[in-house]
Amino acid sequence: MHVASIGIGPATILFLHGFPELWYTWRHQLISLSALGYRCIAPDLRGFGDTDAPSSPAKYTAFHIVGDLVGLLDALKIDKVFLVGHDWGAAMAWYFCRLRPDRVTAVVNLSIALNRNPDSVLNVVQEVGKVEEEFAEVETGKLMVKLFTLFSKPDPPMVPRETGFRGLPDPPSLPSWLSEEDVQYYASKFQKSGFTGGLNYYRALPLTGELMGPWAGGDSKYTVPAKFIVGDQDVVYVMVGIKDYIHSEEFKKEVPLLEEVVVMEGVPHFPNLVKPHEITQHILDFIKRF
Repeated sequence: MHVASIGIGPATILFLHGFPELWYTWRHQLISLSALGYRCIAPDLRGFGDTDAPSSPAKYTAFHIVGDLVGLLDALKIDKVFLVGHDWGAAMAWYFCRLRPDRVTAVVNLSIALNRNPDSVLNVVQEVGKVEEEFAEVETGKLMVKLFTLFSKPDPPMVPRETGFRGLPDPPSLPSWLSEEDVQYYASKFQKSGFTGGLNYYRALPLTGELMGPWAGGDSKYTVPAKFIVGDQDVVYVMVGIKDYIHSEEFKKEVPLLEEVVVMEGVPHFPNLVKPHEITQHILDFIKRF
């Protein structure tokens, strides 16, 4: 497992990235929060970047990912952490809080409120190799720009069936929060690791659901203090039913210690990149209570 680490404070923050990201997506928060006295750790999750990438989707259940992270904490001799997750990292942070709440002091999650991925997304990626073949038709740097741009709009991602991702137009310019240097870093790592690892998170979700059977129903709840942040232009937030769920009593019932829900105006799916200083402040304001 490849791990970025900075800071030597007594309290540790563990950052979990999403797709198509790497530890690098947390660079702003790593620098800012370590300067404020926190030990900050951001791994490339299983299947990403310089971390090992098993080929089988069955190796990417939440149990595998949480197991990796518990093993990481054990190796670093860290008892408990503050968790911060975005996208798939947020999904895995929720699972971490459910499976090993004894290792988490509090959690701040971005974009994904528990695990409610629409079946339409899962169906697209289930066939191993198909999406990878489409990705391979596009130069990796251009593909990264297309992906970040595609998921930076509130509209559901639309990919032409006939041409796949190569049929998506190149954006006229990079978003203000994504530099050419950023694109090249992501591209260099995905050229090496490929995209199968990241896509396997989607493919493993049904198996995770089966394995989570013992935690279903009853009084099993998330017992870790939580804060949730989402942009009002986030493609996930505007999906049918998601916004209603986030603002419902059901979300609060499942996460009884949910202390705050923040909706950031005009912010798309990557709030930690689009509004890095605001996200850092949101994280700090919450975790300093503990």
